[in-house]
Amino acid sequence: MNNHSQATPTQTQAQPPRRMGGPMGGPPGMLMGGEKARDFGGTMRKLLKELRPYRITIIIVFVFAIASTIFSIVGPKVLGLATTKLFEGIVAQLSGTGTGIDFTYIGNILLLMLGLYALSSVFSFIQGWLMTGVSTKLTYDFRKQIAEKINRLPLSYFDRTSQGEVLSRITNDVDTVNQTLSQNLTQIITSVTTVIGVLVMMLTISFTMTLVALVMLPLSAIFINLIVKRSQRYFKQQQDYLGHVNGHVEEMYGGHVVMKAFNGEERSVKTFDGLNGTLYDSAWKSQFLSGLMQPVMNFLSNLGYVGVAILGGYLAVRNLITVGDIQAFIQYVRNFTQPIVQIANISNTLQQTAAASERVFEFLDEPEESEDVQNPLKLDGVRGKVDFKDVHFGYDPNRIIINDFNASVRPGQKIAIVGPTGAGKTTMVKLLMRFYDVNSGAILVDEHDIRAFTRQDERSMFGMVLQDAWLYNGTIMENIRYGKLGASDDEVIAAARAANVDHFVRTLPDGYTMVLDEEGSNVSAGQKQLLTIARAILSDPKILILDEATSSVDTRTEVLIQQAMEKLMANRTSFIIAHRLSTIHNADLILVMNKGDIVEQGTHDQLLAARGFYADLYNSQFEEADLY
Repeated sequence: MNNHSQATPTQTQAQPPRRMGGPMGGPPGMLMGGEKARDFGGTMRKLLKELRPYRITIIIVFVFAIASTIFSIVGPKVLGLATTKLFEGIVAQLSGTGTGIDFTYIGNILLLMLGLYALSSVFSFIQGWLMTGVSTKLTYDFRKQIAEKINRLPLSYFDRTSQGEVLSRITNDVDTVNQTLSQNLTQIITSVTTVIGVLVMMLTISFTMTLVALVMLPLSAIFINLIVKRSQRYFKQQQDYLGHVNGHVEEMYGGHVVMKAFNGEERSVKTFDGLNGTLYDSAWKSQFLSGLMQPVMNFLSNLGYVGVAILGGYLAVRNLITVGDIQAFIQYVRNFTQPIVQIANISNTLQQTAAASERVFEFLDEPEESEDVQNPLKLDGVRGKVDFKDVHFGYDPNRIIINDFNASVRPGQKIAIVGPTGAGKTTMVKLLMRFYDVNSGAILVDEHDIRAFTRQDERSMFGMVLQDAWLYNGTIMENIRYGKLGASDDEVIAAARAANVDHFVRTLPDGYTMVLDEEGSNVSAGQKQLLTIARAILSDPKILILDEATSSVDTRTEVLIQQAMEKLMANRTSFIIAHRLSTIHNADLILVMNKGDIVEQGTHDQLLAARGFYADLYNSQFEEADLY
C-alpha cells in the first residue's frame, strides 16, 4: 500500500471468505495425516540452486571437511604402531630377549598423533565457520525474498490465508533450513568421507575382519529404510500443523477482546486443542521414530564389534595380525558405525528440511500481481477526474458481483457511495486502488486507464482514511509522517493541527514522541482516527477515499473528526463510503449500490424526492431509531 494509504478496506460480504489455518480450512494442498512430502527431489534441487552463489565457499568447506576427516582417520593406524611397539617391548622384557620399550619411537608417534589431530581440529573449525556464514546468508536471502514477495502478492492471497501461516514460513521454516545447512551439511560430507576412509584403512589391516564388520551393513540398511519411510510423512505433517497452530494463536491474540466479549474462549481452546493434538501426534511420532535410529544402530554395531574382537584375538594368536592393528581395527569399527548412524539421522533431518523448504518455495511461487505496464504513464499533475466505464468484476471470475458499473466524477466533487452490507461499496474502493483489477471495462483517472500507470504511481494519487484505523508500533510523530516520509517535524505538526490532533497529543506524557503499541490501544478510537486523518492531510493526495468512522466515538470526538475530514476534502475529489446516511446531505453526487449495481444516483434531495431505494434506506434509519 502507498505511504498515505492507511489499511486494507474492511471485508464486505461480497468478498471471498478468509481461509483459516486448521484441519477444515488449511491452505490448498495441505498435507493431512499420513501424507509424505510431495516432491523431495525437486525441492532439494531448488535449494541447491539457491546455494549456487555460494558454491566456491561450499567447495572450500567440502575440501576442508574432507581434509579434517582424513587427518582424523589416519590417527588410529598411527597409534596402532605405537601400541605394537609398546607390546613388543613388554614381551621382549618379559622374555629377556630385548632391550625393553623404545620410548623415543613411541614419543615420536605421539607427537605425530598430536599434529594430525591438531590439523584436523583447525580444518574442522574453519569449515564450520565458513558453513555457518553460508547458512546465515541464505537465511537472510530467504527472508528478504519472502518480505519482497509479500509486497508483490495480490490482496486475494491474504483474503484466503491466515497471517500465522505466512509468519510460520518466514520464521519456523526458514530457521529449519538454516539449522540443517549450518549443522548437518558438513556432517554429511565428514560422515561419507569417514565411512569411505575407514573402510579403506580396515581393508589395509585385514580383509577377513573387514568382511565380518561389513556383515552388519545390510541389516543396518534395512532398519534405516524402515524407520525413514515411517518418519518422513510425520515430519511433513508436523511442519504443516506448526503453521496452523501459529496462525490460530496469532488470530486469537489479535482478536482477544472480541473473542472474550463473545464468550469464545471454549471454542478457541477447542480449536487449538484439535490443531495442537494433531501437531503433538505427528511430532512425537516423528521424534520417536528418528530416536529409534541410535539404539538400533548401536545394537547392530555392538554385534559387529563382538565378532571383530573374537576374530582378531584368533588371528593374533596365530601371529597373522599385530596387537596394534587389532586395537586400530577396533577403533575403526567404532568409527565406521558412528558415521552410518549420523547419516541415518541426517536423512530424517533432510526430510524435515525438505518439508520446510517446500513450504518456503510454495510461498515464493505463489502467483503475483500482474506486472505493471512496460512504459507507464506519468502525469505532471492530477486533476482528480474519475470515470467508471462498464466495470464488471468478481473475486471469482465465474461469479461476477459488480455488473456494468458506470459513473463519472468531476474534479473536486464529493461522491458518497451508499448501500446495504454486501452491496459492493468496499469492493469499488479496492478496484480504485488496484488491489484487484477489473474483469472487464475500465476505471479512468483524468481520462487515462489506471492500468496505464504503475501501481505505485496510481496509488500515490489516493489518500485513505478507513473505518479500521491502522497505526504501527512507533511514535506519534512517526505514525503521522508515514503519509510523507520526508516531511519535517514542522510539517507533521501543521498537519496535526489541521486534523485537530495537536491539542490532545500535547496532553500525552511524551507528546509527539509517545510510542504507540502495535494495536494503537494506548490511545482512544477517536484519537486513532484523528491521527490517520493527520497522516492523510500530510500526504496531500488529489483523490480521497473515506470510510466513515464516527459511529463508534462520542459526540464531541465525532464533531472533531467531521471538521478534520471537511478540511481534508477541501478542493479534492472525495469518495465517501457512508454507513450513516445523515452524514452525506451535502455530497455532490450519491451513488446508491445494491448487489453490485448502481441502482440510483443523484443528490440527497433528488433521491429522497424519487422515493426509491435510497429513500427507503434513509427512512429506515429513523424507523430503527424510533424503536429505542
